[in-house]
Amino acid sequence: MSKGLPKRSEDYSLWYNELVKRADLAENSAVRGCMVIKPYGYAIWEKMQATLDEMFKETGHSNAYFPLFIPKSYLSKEADHVEGFAKECAVVTHYRLKNDENGNGVVVDPDAKLEEELIVRPTSETVIWNSYKNWIQSYRDLPILVNQWANVVRWEMRTRLFLRTAEFLWQEGHTAHATKQEAIDETVQMMNVYAEFAETYMAVPVLKGVKTESERFAGAEDTYCIEALMQDGKALQAGTSHFLGQNFAKAFDVKFANKEGGAMEYVWGTSWGVSTRLMGALIMAHSDDNGLVLPPKLAPFQVVIVPIFRNEEQLAQISEVAEKIRKDLKKLGISSKYDDRDTHKPGWKFAEYELKGTPVRIAIGPKDLENGTVEVARRDLLEKMVMNLDDSLASHILDLLDNIQETIYQKAHKFREERSFQVDTYEEFKKIIESEEGGFVYAHWDGTTETEEKIKGETKATIRCIPLDQQAEEGKCIYSGKPSKGRVVFAKAY
Repeated sequence: MSKGLPKRSEDYSLWYNELVKRADLAENSAVRGCMVIKPYGYAIWEKMQATLDEMFKETGHSNAYFPLFIPKSYLSKEADHVEGFAKECAVVTHYRLKNDENGNGVVVDPDAKLEEELIVRPTSETVIWNSYKNWIQSYRDLPILVNQWANVVRWEMRTRLFLRTAEFLWQEGHTAHATKQEAIDETVQMMNVYAEFAETYMAVPVLKGVKTESERFAGAEDTYCIEALMQDGKALQAGTSHFLGQNFAKAFDVKFANKEGGAMEYVWGTSWGVSTRLMGALIMAHSDDNGLVLPPKLAPFQVVIVPIFRNEEQLAQISEVAEKIRKDLKKLGISSKYDDRDTHKPGWKFAEYELKGTPVRIAIGPKDLENGTVEVARRDLLEKMVMNLDDSLASHILDLLDNIQETIYQKAHKFREERSFQVDTYEEFKKIIESEEGGFVYAHWDGTTETEEKIKGETKATIRCIPLDQQAEEGKCIYSGKPSKGRVVFAKAY
């Protein structure tokens, strides 16, 4: 199955694209720039979605749904917002087709032009804040803590499966608050939720920080983010949480009567989101030249049981044992699959599940039944071991899965630490950024957009974030030589 998979060291981009396709995660669609997420890939996304949804609800949020289409006039109300998304918007101008008089299929009916064009949702701040105007009159109506699971369209010209597509799946939280501090607390809280999900479930270590003015979300006063490092030394923005201030409340005239004396005040807002880009992060952070490496907490099934048999009698004996193992695993909350297909040989199945990143594989043959043992293989380290076939097997597998989850995280964390550098000169900076290994580079910056843009233009490196744990440190900007009070994180990024 994985034979012929390109090596990461030779062509990382080709390795990624081929792995996504061969592992049955996704494929390119006939619609330019869009993708088809296949059942195995969607099963991973469903695990992500279910986990995040539970985390959102535990923090007091509820799900809702808002229109896919946004009147063009809505986007015009917040100047920075429309400027940020104008070049990516898909626009609906007509509402009907008709048969071509020359027999060439269907054409747009010129008489069915919309009075106002509709924008296909690139993000939902405008349409949601238009609704909030009707929902909010008093401090008693606040806070509003809403999340939406949806698809969005941003007309990307250069696409890559999961990482950048014209249409993608995501969630977007939109909250409204009575005070500035409540909104800031919400913004930080959701960044921390994303960080916990990335590290605890995806096994991906992340940096938490704030975006620079030029990198923040269009229409936000501050953007908090989590940044992950991929195996090719490039950064990937894994989640963002935006403090919107009162910008959208003012744009849509959303006010409330305050608690003190009923005076009317503008509402404070936030928005936050992660997308199917997390699938790309999961693949690139852990996988190897043999295929996917999935953390057990997000694998579609955590254990696969493969029988090795020559006849129906042997299969029946093995199946009876396999069924007991599956029941024991299920009692401990472990998901499993029993692959008793007779259309493929065991070796082919081993290669398939290795390619697809199944965390644990159990092989059972007639000799195993005689010896009262099974062969257990862990995907992350490609190691095999023999375990006793008894009532303690399921608990041993549970411990093994926990070990795999932790080992995958520690490996990614070690890699990030090894590829994190502190530099004091522009020459040192360029040497690392322009190397094939790449990585996170901590360097002094003078705080100006001008310097940021010049560094980006010369090296293609961007400031990924101003770390929340930034240490106060007097220094000089690596580019301009002007004073700096702390280091920021640079990297090339997806």
